[in-house]
Amino acid sequence: MRIGLLTEGGYPYVSGEARLWCDRLVRGLGQHEFDIYALSRSEQQEDEGWIQLPSQVSRVRTAPLWTADAAGVGHGRRARRRFAECYGELAAAICAGDALGGAVESDSGRLPGGSAAVERQAGDTPAGVADRFGGALYGLAELARDEGGLGGALRSEAAVRALERACRATGALRAARTARVPDLLTVAAQVERALRPLSLDWYGDDALGSVDLCHVTSGGAATLPGLLARHFAGVPLLVTEYGVQLRAHYLGAREDLEGRAASAPARALLAAFHGRLAAEAYRQAAVITPGNAHARRWQERCGADRARIRTVYPGMEASRFSEVGESAECADPDTLVWVGRIEPAKDLTALLHAFAEIRRGEPKTRLRIVGAPPDGLESATYLAHCKALAAQLFPDEADGVHAVGDSPVSFEEIGAPDVPTLPEAYAAGALVVLSSVVEGFPISLVEAMFSGRATVSTDVGAVVEVIGGTGLVVPPRNPRALAEACLALLRDPERRSRLGAAARARALELFTVEQNITAFHSIYLEIASRCPVRRIAVGESGGPLPFAVPAEAHVPGRWSESAPRLVAGRPGQGRAGQGRTGPGWAAGPPVRGAAPRLAPGSATAVSAASGAPVPAREGAW
Repeated sequence: MRIGLLTEGGYPYVSGEARLWCDRLVRGLGQHEFDIYALSRSEQQEDEGWIQLPSQVSRVRTAPLWTADAAGVGHGRRARRRFAECYGELAAAICAGDALGGAVESDSGRLPGGSAAVERQAGDTPAGVADRFGGALYGLAELARDEGGLGGALRSEAAVRALERACRATGALRAARTARVPDLLTVAAQVERALRPLSLDWYGDDALGSVDLCHVTSGGAATLPGLLARHFAGVPLLVTEYGVQLRAHYLGAREDLEGRAASAPARALLAAFHGRLAAEAYRQAAVITPGNAHARRWQERCGADRARIRTVYPGMEASRFSEVGESAECADPDTLVWVGRIEPAKDLTALLHAFAEIRRGEPKTRLRIVGAPPDGLESATYLAHCKALAAQLFPDEADGVHAVGDSPVSFEEIGAPDVPTLPEAYAAGALVVLSSVVEGFPISLVEAMFSGRATVSTDVGAVVEVIGGTGLVVPPRNPRALAEACLALLRDPERRSRLGAAARARALELFTVEQNITAFHSIYLEIASRCPVRRIAVGESGGPLPFAVPAEAHVPGRWSESAPRLVAGRPGQGRAGQGRTGPGWAAGPPVRGAAPRLAPGSATAVSAASGAPVPAREGAW
């Protein structure tokens, strides 16, 4: 099969999210051919280059989400009228009630300005609003295909006015009714950024139109190319979410593109837009693969059909932790270990207060906090706060008046002399603690399970699902409960050992790379058998050639150049998108990470920064 792998801010970039599992998936499915379509999030990400790509990657195409063509595309009167109608419908659907699929307010009436595009119909239903949003989205995509892009129109005054009319409509979202011009400008800018993939030239017969399956590796803007490939060429869509983008948007959408605090009306409108986009992706996907039950609940809340959901746990390299996991009895029984990225969501302050309780019960206990170097001002500030709190709670202790004091809490980094590797971080103690107040899929917890360590965790995200019955779980923001659970295991070595062995067995059964690859291989075959792409062979004159596709055309690999072209599409669509060119911001020579097309069989990708292959790096965070 030929798979179109769609990413946003991820694979194949060195600093990309989920790059490791994508790389393992591609390498593990060597019988398939992969085309990578990547949206980058920043200039820095492009400058850092790509990881080394395997030979089954035949093509890489990239486009930046962080910049747009300043001039945009000039449109005629007819195109402007089409845009006003489609964007008005999109804005009306965004403002039409609960974006997560709840009841939609049903009021009749005509909005100020008299535009038919934003006229509300009595009795709107969630399904009707979803159809409205999808129709408007695909209408904008067809306009972008016909006109060569939409950048200028999406940033125009007409877009802002359409949003304003939708917000002032009878029955619009309550929070949207108070939106002012600065709020509307913020929303228009964010929506334009998210819709930039509409203007790409990725949907022709020589691009996504030629693949057998589009696999989207995250929600958000990455789903748009998959939706358009399905719309224009009938390519089936697989959506994988290990971290729900919509949830991340709700948690983090507090600033506009310039870093200013976003207002409540702007946040409500953006949440509604992303909710509608997620619902459309779930509605059109052949199969949806959440990484855990926590993500699955979010998807079902957004309207995903349960019959099309398959939970596929992330695959992780278990061999790295084999030595540690098979010698769990060598761990220091008086040491607690915390491993992760230091940030407020990890609630290290609660952990430090809990450790103060633990020290009162077991004075010999030590706590080792192993984190990545701070990657921003917020992380650095929080780390300094935690160190100051630790110094206040645990003054340096000494065995005698002439001995040097030593704190029972240490802050360390992977690669330091005491913790040179990640497995050695888990080997440092007999008990691993997780104190988060917000968590998706707890990777550090799975690594601790591979290492054969007993765990005490807070009940957030997918923690209970991952742990099963192999660890202790306490409520978040409860230092006393956390301390009592830790003391129970510190005082019972036999129980601790039993839980650690059970945790390792569970991790080896559910969370290995092998099970992840096997699951996706089965899903690929299921989709290909149930939703094959219908392609028509055409000759040089453009007419159909019956019986022109030989059997070897279905075998992975490149065949004769004189073979007939295969045009993907649904009946009546013909050769949609052929011959179109992309916008200025997605074209040009491969600079700053813009990927050259790889020759079939090429084993490496050229790094945008240095011109040399960059190997993939492993990490816990």
